[in-house]
Amino acid sequence: MGLLADAKNIQSKDPAAKTLAEVLLLYPGFHALLFYRVSHWLYRHRRFFLARTVSQWGRGFTGIEIHPGAVIGPCLFIDHGMGIVIGETAEIGANCTIYHQVTLGGTGKETGKRHPTLGDNVLIGAGAKVLGPVFIGANARIAAGSVVLGCIPAGATAAGVPATVVRMNGERVRPSDDLDQQDVPNLLGNKLAELESRVGRLEISQPGARPSFEGGGAYDDLLHSQPDAVRGKADLGTMGLGQSGGRGPQTP
Repeated sequence: MGLLADAKNIQSKDPAAKTLAEVLLLYPGFHALLFYRVSHWLYRHRRFFLARTVSQWGRGFTGIEIHPGAVIGPCLFIDHGMGIVIGETAEIGANCTIYHQVTLGGTGKETGKRHPTLGDNVLIGAGAKVLGPVFIGANARIAAGSVVLGCIPAGATAAGVPATVVRMNGERVRPSDDLDQQDVPNLLGNKLAELESRVGRLEISQPGARPSFEGGGAYDDLLHSQPDAVRGKADLGTMGLGQSGGRGPQTP
């Protein structure tokens, strides 16, 4: 499968692509693959300086930086593409999708294999960073803005900083085809809801504790049980007074 297959793949996945000619002439994701194929051929034939030269031309022309040593499988879809960085020892399987501002990078100054490996049909959302010689299994999905520092199993959805697996379903899906970066659980919202529920149960379990929706709750109960001096300091701290820059009552 060559560049024509790559172009047809882009047209089939991007609803904004009206014609194949539009992809061939105007799509930076396709142009980046064109520069990469040339630079990679030079790299494999040990023409390292020429390979980097072509790679830099491609970076300047498209805003997408692909090291000529990277190994990229067929039908990679780079959507928009600006700011993408793919390192020297990165490997990308067939039919993957990568959005703008993604980094497939290394960590530190190690030599040898130091960049990620993506299996087939992987989707990497906008702004995600995948760092180090980690493996992202086939059909995995990395949510936008995530930072991946460890391996992700096949068929998993990972989100967060650092990224953790938030969904595993047994269906054989190809997330790189549906291009959905938003179909991930609200990890922070779920944790906050769980914390709020736990605090509510603790308040109810304490004799005489007031529910948090009355504006008091466990904090006020604890505060009113303290000596007056401690309570006064806490009140000042709550109002942002009594510390550096505060404008509390002045003594003559």
